[in-house]
Amino acid sequence: MLGYAGRWAQVDLTNHSVDYIELPDKMLRDYLGGTGIGARLLYDRVQPGVVWDSPENHIVIAGGPLNSTHLAGAGAFSVITKGPLTNGATSTQANGFLGAYLKTSGFDGLIIHGSSASWVYLYLHDGIVEIREGELLKGLDTLASEEKVKELIQRPGLKASVFSIGPAGENLVKFAALVGDRGHVASKNGIGAVLGSKKLKAIAVERGAYKTAIHDAERMSALARSMVEQTRNDPKSGKTFNRGTSHLLGLYFNTGLLPYKNLTSNVIGQEYLKLGGEYYRERFELKRDSCWACPSGHCHVIKVTEGPYTGFMGDEPEYELFAGMGTLIGQSDPGAVVMLSNLCDRLGFDGNEASWLTAFVMECFERGLLSVEDTDGLELRWGNVEAVRSLLTKISKREGIGNLLAEGVMRAAESIGGEAKNLAVYLKKGYAPRGHDHRARWFEMFDAATSGTGTIESIGLNIPDAFSPAALAEGIVHGKPRNFVDSLVVCMFPTRTMTSAGVDHLVEMLKAVTGWDYTPEEAFRMSLRVVTLLRAFNSRHGIRPDVEYPSPRYGSVPVDGPAQGKDVMKIWDETLDQYYQLMGWDRISGRPKPDTLQNLGLDAIVKDLY
Repeated sequence: MLGYAGRWAQVDLTNHSVDYIELPDKMLRDYLGGTGIGARLLYDRVQPGVVWDSPENHIVIAGGPLNSTHLAGAGAFSVITKGPLTNGATSTQANGFLGAYLKTSGFDGLIIHGSSASWVYLYLHDGIVEIREGELLKGLDTLASEEKVKELIQRPGLKASVFSIGPAGENLVKFAALVGDRGHVASKNGIGAVLGSKKLKAIAVERGAYKTAIHDAERMSALARSMVEQTRNDPKSGKTFNRGTSHLLGLYFNTGLLPYKNLTSNVIGQEYLKLGGEYYRERFELKRDSCWACPSGHCHVIKVTEGPYTGFMGDEPEYELFAGMGTLIGQSDPGAVVMLSNLCDRLGFDGNEASWLTAFVMECFERGLLSVEDTDGLELRWGNVEAVRSLLTKISKREGIGNLLAEGVMRAAESIGGEAKNLAVYLKKGYAPRGHDHRARWFEMFDAATSGTGTIESIGLNIPDAFSPAALAEGIVHGKPRNFVDSLVVCMFPTRTMTSAGVDHLVEMLKAVTGWDYTPEEAFRMSLRVVTLLRAFNSRHGIRPDVEYPSPRYGSVPVDGPAQGKDVMKIWDETLDQYYQLMGWDRISGRPKPDTLQNLGLDAIVKDLY
């Protein structure tokens, strides 16, 4: 198959064995790679009753047919597993280089199961996978682990891509992430905890010499160049391409989208504008640190040059952490955001869950629901950066109050009890949302609630005022090509798919690489197949429609600001009705209907659900 290495490694960590397989051509055509292939493998190999930390749970780490080409952002990869926050499926992506290096080392992906008796790491090179002793990596943060592994395999700098779990993953924090390439994060639904349960500390992939055969390399290169120029000059995506995502903070400032002090208000002081890229990029020292084949001005190594954290160096945070470790916790120092964001990465956290959790605890402290004795002496008041720093470290080690908070926002609120349950921001499936106040972005709140991946599942979502249930449901369905993008597997920023559901240009690239007669209609159908398969997996594993709701605070009516008085809950159930009807899912059980499965080529799983 053109565009594919044609080789997958199956890693059994219990027996420390590896075997190599090819996947059927039809599976590649139907699911492409990344999230698609991962969803198929997860459904087939992880049976109902298998819990997230069982040796029988599988982790799929997969690239796609466009990886290692000249396409900007084609170094991304997907991780698919059963995660601890939802006890259901998750799919999450990271950029950087690992997806490209998988191909150059002769692989399309890894299928990992079992549990090692001692800590190990994987080393992929020259078409083989080595399972290496990793006890000496235990306790290291993700940056130190990356550097140590590169030293052990004697592949410094960009000669290898290394992703690892930090102390959070080792200690089975339920929102632990997989972090590598100096700050790129595959973060959702606790995949780092799944790796920790298997005692798999790191995955290292060498930049090899293997070249994947391409149907029309010249056309592919021309399409890739054209895409970059169109993205750079696009009125929407061009700003992010050239200036990174932190400029969005200023854009969202007066829209009601910027989350502030755990959603207690939407009236935000002007001092918080210092968190936007317009301010700190003019003052801090930045050095470009781009991903595979990407010429954008998106990613940098950054050095703080003012404030109490002057001299700190790390990865430039995305918008979501400037909001999460800035406005959301009531502090306006961009240098502090850089420090706290990098601390999240190094400890191995999902920054979104960590941010909402911290803001929740701070509000509980401010209201007297938690005392200094409860917080191990930490004065967790709004804006207390050093208290947050200590709290995050405690959570990563499950020390003191950190043990309770390591369960994530929803479970922490349930454990604290009382009024605290009404303050926490989360989806009732078990995870916190992305870094916006979705009470002013209803599309994304609904999408996050109904998603099968542990995070948002659609693209090109508009910023609504208030829509009819039918329009809201149709908008979410219209954005479903996201799973096509995540199966290719490519970055959403240079490909313009963060702000648009149009994938025609990616379809043309897929055709140039594989030689297939592929269409945008097939891309949309393929994406619906993946969405429906993930829904079927979650249905078999006990997830029902009654958890597709926001928490009381998350679904509350804003008391001030641009979205004041807007009540999403008035149309919630009707929107779910409309959405289920459009998707062809049973409204009572949540399961895809038999004719829906058959129409998407999923006939074989009808018997599993009915």
